[in-house]
Amino acid sequence: MTKQELVAQIKSKKSFLCVGLDTDMTKIPAHFLEMEDPLFAFNKAIIDATKDFCVAYKPNIAFYECYGPKGWESLRKTIDYIPKNCFTIADAKRGDIGNTSLYYAKTFYEYLNFDSVTVAPYMGEDSVTPFLDFKNKWVILLALTSNKGALDFQMTEDRNGERLFEKVLKKSSLWGTSDNLMYVVGATRAEGIGEVRKLVPDHFFLVPGVGAQGGSLEDVAKYGWNKDCGLLVNSSRGIIYASQGLDFAEKAAHEAQKIQQDMASILEEKGFL
Repeated sequence: MTKQELVAQIKSKKSFLCVGLDTDMTKIPAHFLEMEDPLFAFNKAIIDATKDFCVAYKPNIAFYECYGPKGWESLRKTIDYIPKNCFTIADAKRGDIGNTSLYYAKTFYEYLNFDSVTVAPYMGEDSVTPFLDFKNKWVILLALTSNKGALDFQMTEDRNGERLFEKVLKKSSLWGTSDNLMYVVGATRAEGIGEVRKLVPDHFFLVPGVGAQGGSLEDVAKYGWNKDCGLLVNSSRGIIYASQGLDFAEKAAHEAQKIQQDMASILEEKGFL
C-alpha cells in the first residue's frame, strides 16, 4: 500500500485506528478452543466486527509462531482475510544483517503479503535497508518506545547531549523516505512524540500505548500530527478483549467505533476531512 492509498483510507473511514491482533489463546472466549483453528476463528470475528472503524491491523507475530506450523498457517489465513483496503503490519521486530534481513523481508512481504514489518535498528543500516528494497512495502523502525526498559538505552546521551533515539532517527531517515519508512513512537511519552516529530516531520508514526496502557489520543494528535495525519494509533487489548463472553465481537466493535468517533472529531478539527 502506498502512502497516498493509506491517506485516502484515513479520509474515507475518518479513522487512523490500528487494531492489534495479539491473539492470546488463554484470553479468547472458551468456545473458540473447541474449533479447528481457534486463532483464525477469533481473528475473523474481530476483523468482521472492526473493519469499518480501522485502517490497519497489526498481528504480533509472537502470538502465532509459538504454535509452530499451525500458528503460521493461522497467521497466513488471517492476513488473507483482512480487507485489501486495510494496511497490514507484521509486528515482528526483526533485525539482522545482509541476506538474513532479506529473507526475513521475503517471509513477511512475499510469503505472507504484509504491507509492513517492524524492525529493530540496533545493528545499523545494513540490517534495515534490505527491507526497504521492496516496492510499496514499508519498514516501521523502533524509535522511541514506551516500555520501562526504554530508559536503559534510548534516552542515554553522548558527550554532546544527543540522545540515542535522536541519533537513530537522524541516521535512519537517510536510509529510506517518508513513502517507505515509518517509526514506532510510544503514546505514553507524549512530549517525546513531539520531539520525534521535529526530527522526522513527514513520516508516519505507529503509536502503541493508547487505551489499556494509558496513553492519550488527544496528546498523540497534539504532538504527532503532520500534513498527512501521519499517525496510526494502535489499540489491542482494549478492543479485542473488551469482553470474554459471547458478546465479545459486539463489544470489540463498540470500543473500536468509540475510538473512531474520537478520531473523526480530531480529523475534522484539523481540517483534514
